[in-house]
Amino acid sequence: MTTAAAAPAPAPAPGFRLVDRFEQGLDAPICLTWELTYACNLACAHCLSSSGRRDPGELTTAECEAVVDELQAMQVFYVNIGGGEPTIRRDFWHLVDYATAHQVGVKFSTNGSRITPTVAARLAASDYVDVQISLDGADAGVNDALRGEGTFATALTAMDRLAGAGFEGFKLSVVVTRDNAGQLDELLALADRYRAQLRLTRLRPSGRGADVWDHLHPTADQQRALHRWLVEHGERVLTGDSFFHLGAYGESLPGLNLCGAGRVVCLIDPVGDVYACPFAIHDRFRAGNVRHPGGFTSVWRDSPLFTDLRRPDGGGACTSCGHYDACRGGCMAAKFFTGLPLDGPDPECVLGHGAAALGARDPGGEVPRPTGDHSAPGPVAVRLVPRSRPVTDRACAEHPLAGADLAPA
Repeated sequence: MTTAAAAPAPAPAPGFRLVDRFEQGLDAPICLTWELTYACNLACAHCLSSSGRRDPGELTTAECEAVVDELQAMQVFYVNIGGGEPTIRRDFWHLVDYATAHQVGVKFSTNGSRITPTVAARLAASDYVDVQISLDGADAGVNDALRGEGTFATALTAMDRLAGAGFEGFKLSVVVTRDNAGQLDELLALADRYRAQLRLTRLRPSGRGADVWDHLHPTADQQRALHRWLVEHGERVLTGDSFFHLGAYGESLPGLNLCGAGRVVCLIDPVGDVYACPFAIHDRFRAGNVRHPGGFTSVWRDSPLFTDLRRPDGGGACTSCGHYDACRGGCMAAKFFTGLPLDGPDPECVLGHGAAALGARDPGGEVPRPTGDHSAPGPVAVRLVPRSRPVTDRACAEHPLAGADLAPA
């Protein structure tokens, strides 16, 4: 018996753009950020999640496995795992193995403090795990002022170990600030030295970053120089679509160049809350929780917040600007946490509309604050403890590393 051949897929309509399809949302995120824990041995001044103390209500191992099962069923390609310092979780490597065994790739961000030679060899041997080493300056003076004394040396040691194990192509992740915007060539050279790839991201007023954004976000001149530098270096540098607001300079950067919040990306936090964007941790952008009936799948596909974000956007005041199609009005989180309306200009609008809007704010008006501050009460020193003497969970509310397994891997 013969069967009819499958009908060919219809051709896209004239003028169809993939970005328009993405703006309507997908059945599953292309990728998502998953913060496994708020526990961290650092206290970076710009931490997007104000990490430090572990939350006693963070998802259990079994609950994390259930989320991975959903991601596999939804055919999510990979997850960006962060924190906090994710390697502090005692089940971190188990969850990495569980995800890759279920066809969900893993890219995790780390300060490098627990990248031992053994860990580096393990990472180099895997085809499904990538790693990003966080570094925010081409020298110790610039980096350590933001991330803490000794963190530059720690990151370079981790990179030495990864390179020594034969891991090529790991990422050097840099948040662009006023202090390091002039070091882009040096940072690229540093990545090249380790056969790594430079990844630049935008400083947002999220988490503790809300307290430093005013004096650390790049100046207008630095923004223009950054755009030109990114255009010149093209595919050699990753940006994660952080800088689509710079498209108004006249040349779009590689990538989707749109706000993917709730459309193609989202965030799962340590206690299972799902937010539209990793940089928008606020009740206004919380869509649900993976512990609720229907799990993550239901949140992604049915939450009123995500449904609303996927509706055609009128663009507000920015639609009258001839550059709107290039910058799409900018970053939702940057606007929200600087007290600007979501349908207004990005605070770093390259035409100056954002600066004008910031100057016109009511001096007595209240600027939204990120939800939850998990900062440690003071400097935290990581002490490697034997596995036979784990830190108990009773101090979860006070100690940033309570319940963490800090024995050498």
